Amino acid sequence: MSDSEASTAMAEEGKPDEKTLQVLRDMANRLRIHSIRATCTSSSGSAAEIMSVLFFYTMRYRQTDPENPDNDRFILSKRLSFVDVATGWFGQGLGAACGMAYTGRYFDKASYRVFCLLGDGETSEGSVWEAMTFASYYNLDNLVAIFDVNRLGHGGTLPVEHCIEIYQKRCEAFGWNTYVVDGRDVEALCQVFWQAAQVKGKPTAVVAKTFKGRGMPNVEDAESWYGKPVPKERADVIIKLIESQIQTSRNLVPKPPIEDSPQVSITDVKMISLPAYEIGDQVATRKACGLALAKLGYANDRVVVLDGDTKNATFSEIFKKEHPERFIDCFVAEQNMVNVALGCAIRGRTITFASTFATFLTRAFSQLRTGAICETSISLIGSHCGVSVGEDGPSQMALEDLAMFRAIPNCTIFYPSDAVSTENAVCLAANTKGMCFIRTSQPETAVIYSPQETFKIGQAKVVRQSVNDKVTVIGAGVTLHEALLAADDLSKEGIFIRVIDLFTVKPLDAATIISNAKATGGLIITVEDHYAEGGLGEAVCAAVSKEPEIVVHQLAVAGVPRSGKPSELLDVFGISARHIMVSVKCILMN
Repeated sequence: MSDSEASTAMAEEGKPDEKTLQVLRDMANRLRIHSIRATCTSSSGSAAEIMSVLFFYTMRYRQTDPENPDNDRFILSKRLSFVDVATGWFGQGLGAACGMAYTGRYFDKASYRVFCLLGDGETSEGSVWEAMTFASYYNLDNLVAIFDVNRLGHGGTLPVEHCIEIYQKRCEAFGWNTYVVDGRDVEALCQVFWQAAQVKGKPTAVVAKTFKGRGMPNVEDAESWYGKPVPKERADVIIKLIESQIQTSRNLVPKPPIEDSPQVSITDVKMISLPAYEIGDQVATRKACGLALAKLGYANDRVVVLDGDTKNATFSEIFKKEHPERFIDCFVAEQNMVNVALGCAIRGRTITFASTFATFLTRAFSQLRTGAICETSISLIGSHCGVSVGEDGPSQMALEDLAMFRAIPNCTIFYPSDAVSTENAVCLAANTKGMCFIRTSQPETAVIYSPQETFKIGQAKVVRQSVNDKVTVIGAGVTLHEALLAADDLSKEGIFIRVIDLFTVKPLDAATIISNAKATGGLIITVEDHYAEGGLGEAVCAAVSKEPEIVVHQLAVAGVPRSGKPSELLDVFGISARHIMVSVKCILMN
């Protein structure tokens, strides 16, 4: 075929014949009818033509195999077999689409494309523009965002209404190749989606002017009908009117995908060697986490790490240095970072870790909920937890993060206390289905476990015990080391305490806690670098709630902290070794 013939063939691909166009129009009307029958609401119909063109002309996928890795991807704020992410509330879909597109371009190096349909209402969400920035920065030319501009929201008209030029200028300003199109014109839609496939080095935005309740007399584009049910009799009349416009009974079969995605294996990942630490080494768990990620990167080439411009403090920069092609800098945009991580992990293409200061993850709680709904396997790493952050001050101190992650269903929470347990937490998280959270600390702490120590999810460690123990003290992270200091000093006074390292806050090792509490007179003290609400103390209380002979005393951060030296702040806010000793003595006296 000559160059001119090839060019003509490509042009024809973007311009279907009149018969095909009519079938696409008819299929759009059938989609509209299905939508009306399913919901009987006037919110049906603004994107029917867009969906018809995408699913029956533009996208390449196997209808019988929705999970095929070579299929084009589609993101919509609903959950169907061919929709990869249940984005829930507005503003989250585009970030997830960015993660899929990044994976397709840079990790899979495959031909599949990603299409994301957005409502104009959700463009008020900042996370949409975080995603727009990300896609442009990383030149995601395999990504197409379709803005369904119908001007109506739940509360009435939207700020920009039908001023299409404003959407166009915004998208162009963010570095996107942008087309404006009549969202009712299937021929124009076919053309712009074809043109988008020819563009290199830029993502494409399709700004489509549409109308809510399209094809419904006295309902189309009417504010008074948004989200309100249409009476069945009226719906039947509207359906008959739309049916009268259908001219064909033909269906279109999507083009098959290009089969060029690599086969991947992301199960049964093992570290290439035992932890390289000795008992007594002083290592911050945040640094041990960065080293463990880099080590895991050698064990499996599908390990990817995202970071929110904190790589020098979370030590994810170690992974970046050793595996630069698998590191994604998401900059100061935590909501988008989590969305991108979800997109990277979809369809089991990567082992995904995302790291930042734990307190910054609170900004992305909605995105984390979405990940749980989708049952996506991603691991979040939150460093700089609690008052042990020290001089950086309360804005950097995560004191609510355990409560947040404990509230997320099926989320595994690791809270390692030394470098060896941290490395084990990273490896376990890589092999765990669902969401994981690894809480790491800023100060250097002593290595207390040998490299040969084995760890399991939901299994606590009794790190100090004797037959004379009077109280069980439970800690994690820095407070475990405070408990061990307290145990040493109390033993000099003839008072012996048992010390437990939780390792995982969720699931909690209730059996170990209860058996050891009973062996120490039913007395437990929990100590945590976190607020009392929702922390490990409340988790322990819940675990022993059916054991009437067990009493739990909680030590936690009280009040809003301030800047200072870590050791001083632990003491000021009631979670130091001194406070543990005082608490033990008070309990035994009473």
